Amino acid sequence: MRILSVSDKVEPVLYGPYIRDRVGKVDLILACGDVPHHYLEYIVGLLDAPLYYVHGNHDKQILMPPAEEKWTDAAGLSWAVDLHARAAHQGLLLAGLEGCRKYNPDAPYQYSESEVRAQLTLLSARLLLNRLRYGRYLDVLVTHAPPRGIQDGEDLPHRGFEGYRVALDRFRPLLMLHGHQHVYNRMEITETDYGSTRIINTYGYRVIELAQEPNQGGWRLVSSSGQSA
Repeated sequence: MRILSVSDKVEPVLYGPYIRDRVGKVDLILACGDVPHHYLEYIVGLLDAPLYYVHGNHDKQILMPPAEEKWTDAAGLSWAVDLHARAAHQGLLLAGLEGCRKYNPDAPYQYSESEVRAQLTLLSARLLLNRLRYGRYLDVLVTHAPPRGIQDGEDLPHRGFEGYRVALDRFRPLLMLHGHQHVYNRMEITETDYGSTRIINTYGYRVIELAQEPNQGGWRLVSSSGQSA
């Protein structure tokens, strides 16, 4: 399975007629927030793959009509699924959490640590059903912000969530994909192994290839490449 993950930045190489030449065929598109509606619509239209997304802290300003919770095409068919505090099965077991740490009390998609813990409590019940049905909780966790202490910043808006580390310890997904932390230097760390999970900052875009483990139902990471600076 090939995944295109995008976050935080409109990439000219994707927002143009040669996107297929750049990324090839993809089976799934994951958006980690802070990219405009028209950009995602363009990518989905040219790549003809399902889109799952979470909101970033700037999405209120950059999303365009139709309303972000009703992303439909001209025929009224939904072309995007909001993953926030939800679980989904698209070949992979997916779940997501939106937003970043609260630094503006009245802004949308910003949360305190206690609010994130409440979101994780809700999500945990759904992931337990995955465990009972599929033998594992989760393959890919999609977030906007990173975990605390891993690819995050020290300033309040870019500080990651402690609760995410707790979730990784419990559910052990193969991948955690996030954005939020902008990358301006190719020497910056954008991939980190945390236990059995590969954490990837998908600022810009990443193309990730997975292979299914024979007779096990799970997945393994084959490759990750893209443009993040």
